[in-house]
Amino acid sequence: MKNVTDSFLSLGHGPSAGSFGFNTDILATNPINLSVVIGVLMFFGKGVLSDLLDNRKQRILNTIRNSEELRGGAVEQLDKARARLRKVEIEADQYRSNEYSAIERNKLDLINSIYTTLEQQENNNNATLHFEQQRAINQVQQWLFHQALQGALGTLNSSLNKELHLRTISVNIGILGAMKEIAN
Repeated sequence: MKNVTDSFLSLGHGPSAGSFGFNTDILATNPINLSVVIGVLMFFGKGVLSDLLDNRKQRILNTIRNSEELRGGAVEQLDKARARLRKVEIEADQYRSNEYSAIERNKLDLINSIYTTLEQQENNNNATLHFEQQRAINQVQQWLFHQALQGALGTLNSSLNKELHLRTISVNIGILGAMKEIAN
């Protein structure tokens, strides 16, 4: 502190009294120089610093506004994308439901078709079986009829005499005559 006081005194007094000179003692003169520089900077630089800070503040506010606008746009796009996603999910569910329904219908149609085909096949098999049974019955009847006829002819031929033969012809002629009268 003594140096600071001495530096003030050295300006006005000392070996070179009455003359103006620079004190080259840096430690003694630095606080004065600094206070003068700071004072000048505060006086003249206050407006510049204030303008710089105001400009910086405006840029930050503009950046925040732009960020808010971008965020708002992004939120709007996100909402639109979510709405489209819900719509696509609904359409996908409907498609899935329709396809499952179509698959079930096709499955039921196939089952019904197979059932109908099997029923027709069974009916055909039953008809064929019935036809074959009728044919077998007819063959057996024809064979039995043939056998009975052969037996009857054999019996007739062995027991038929002339008188029985004439009586049979008379009876048949009588039956034919009666049928003719009924027809007229």
